[in-house]
Amino acid sequence: MTKLKSPAEMTKSMDTAPTSLGDGQETNIDRLEATLNEDSFLKVFAQRIRWKRILQVIMDSALVATGFAAAYLIRFDGHVTELYLRQLTTLVPSVVLLQLVSNWTLGVYRRLWRYTGLTEVMELGLSVLCVTTLILIARALGWLAVENNHLSYGIIFVNGGVAFLSLTGPRVLRRLMTEHSQRRHWRQPVRKRVLVVGAGDAGQMVLRELKLRSDLGVDVVGLIDDDPAKLRKRIGSLTVFGTTAELPRFIENLFIDQVIIAMPSAPPSETRRIVEMCREAEVETRILPGLFELIDGKVSINQLREVSLEDLLGRDPVSLDTDSISGYLAGRSVLVTGAGGSIGSELSRQIMRFKPSRLILLGKGENSIFSIQQELVRNTTGVDIVSVIADVRDAVRMKTIFDQHKPQVVFHAAAHKHVPLMESNVAEAVANNVFGTKCVAELSAATGVKTFVLVSSDKAVNPTSVMGATKRTAELVIQDLAQLTDTKYVAVRFGNVLASRGSVIPLWKQQISQGGPITVTHPEATRYFMLIPEAVQLILQAGALGAGGEIFVLDMGNPVKILDLANDLIRFSGLSPGVDIEVEFIGLRPGEKLYEELLTEEEGLTKTVYEKIFVGQPQPIDRNGLKNVMDRLKAGATAGDDGGLRQELDKLVGGCLKQKTDV
Repeated sequence: MTKLKSPAEMTKSMDTAPTSLGDGQETNIDRLEATLNEDSFLKVFAQRIRWKRILQVIMDSALVATGFAAAYLIRFDGHVTELYLRQLTTLVPSVVLLQLVSNWTLGVYRRLWRYTGLTEVMELGLSVLCVTTLILIARALGWLAVENNHLSYGIIFVNGGVAFLSLTGPRVLRRLMTEHSQRRHWRQPVRKRVLVVGAGDAGQMVLRELKLRSDLGVDVVGLIDDDPAKLRKRIGSLTVFGTTAELPRFIENLFIDQVIIAMPSAPPSETRRIVEMCREAEVETRILPGLFELIDGKVSINQLREVSLEDLLGRDPVSLDTDSISGYLAGRSVLVTGAGGSIGSELSRQIMRFKPSRLILLGKGENSIFSIQQELVRNTTGVDIVSVIADVRDAVRMKTIFDQHKPQVVFHAAAHKHVPLMESNVAEAVANNVFGTKCVAELSAATGVKTFVLVSSDKAVNPTSVMGATKRTAELVIQDLAQLTDTKYVAVRFGNVLASRGSVIPLWKQQISQGGPITVTHPEATRYFMLIPEAVQLILQAGALGAGGEIFVLDMGNPVKILDLANDLIRFSGLSPGVDIEVEFIGLRPGEKLYEELLTEEEGLTKTVYEKIFVGQPQPIDRNGLKNVMDRLKAGATAGDDGGLRQELDKLVGGCLKQKTDV
């Protein structure tokens, strides 16, 4: 396996690739390319195909003629009189010509015998049925009389059956022979003809690994790439045939079964274009993950997977300042709360890249913590991985953990995030999101933690939900602590992440699998979306910024209309919106907004040195007022007074919660 130095370096190197063989390594195909024009390979290939078509026509003619004669023998029990023999010889040219024309019209001769399947058999059946119908009509009109002797209806029907069997038999036999030749034994899968899109570094690595993995049953036919310098050149023994615009033609002419997209740095719009072409050509598509997911800098054939909606909605790769991140993570003891969740587990994966001395995985769910621990242990060495099952609200238990493991950096991702559920569980939301954060944040100051990063949400801006209000309160807690202690407290605020637990994508996939309908809250509802790996990379980067108390805001791009996202997912599943799967509007749920915001007007928006990270300036905090509100929230959470807690949260965030029924 070949290592890439970093995602950034991989992006730069994707533009260069070997374009020819070394000196003295000229092959027969090289000499052929030197003597023919730029389309020579495909022209030679097309000539070969034309000869195969001619052979097919000749063989079909013989089979139809033999089948017509067999129909006479069957009809007359092998004793054909001289009169019927003259009828046979007179009519057979017309029957053969009619069958060939029917085959050609229905596209039978656009198929290769070795790929014969149900579609090809049905085409032949339809062709024979058409010919039989025309012969029956001609017989009824008296056009097939020879010496006043009409063609027998029995011969017509027998000929139809014999013609179908004689035409399909050799094709099915050829298919079976092809499959047998491609297998070591009959239970081994058939090998697939593959075209690789992307002739850069990633494409070459895919080729090398496929060459070593003959067990995958893949035969790479060639590559395509939009770089003019690579066209018609050779990479090893394979040719870069042309550009992605010609992909449908190559799929048809080269009889491609699967397309592998090996362009980790390609924008989602380019990936979408290629996937659409493959879908129209009805071929399988596999993709190498984008640079967001290749956090370890390695490209492996095991990472090839089906194209997902996330590939089509992602954004340009993040260019990380790895030195600044290493500066506060390398060799340090790092604690991640909520490490079993979507964000927490990805944080843990990416933190391992920067070689901390110890990584403490803290969570309340034992199964999710065990899962991420096993994954990290398998893939990394040299880091002490500690799994801790604990509740961030348990101050005594958390103090024991801090005293024992002495974390120097804390990423606080533990939180309840489900908006409608928190509307009906206000006390739980306050206890976990507010006082769980307060507990971990205060212990961080008391034990000398250097950096504390709170994973916040865009729903904390002008919150209309309990969940958003509790996240905003958590931000105020750490901003207050930032003014009192030496620990650097920062919050990172971003929108929805695709495919996270409890997000809409898994729900929609389940609804599609059940035949629909897909449920959408409102036709005009919009949300900010980003990929989990991208969000986590920017969280790590934001942790290296600021002096304390800042709220960092990730560039979420343009908001996406939820209805458009739902329709895209339906199409991506090979179905049609409104035809195969209906979209049902259910109305905004309690606490939900029609659209999301990332900053309040007071916080403003200031650029940082990183193009995708902005900072909202800390606002003055009434410390005594905050303390009084926190005391009342504590009492309300203990008593389970959801109504009183909602009122206190509403006062704290400026009355925004009252708007929730008006949205």
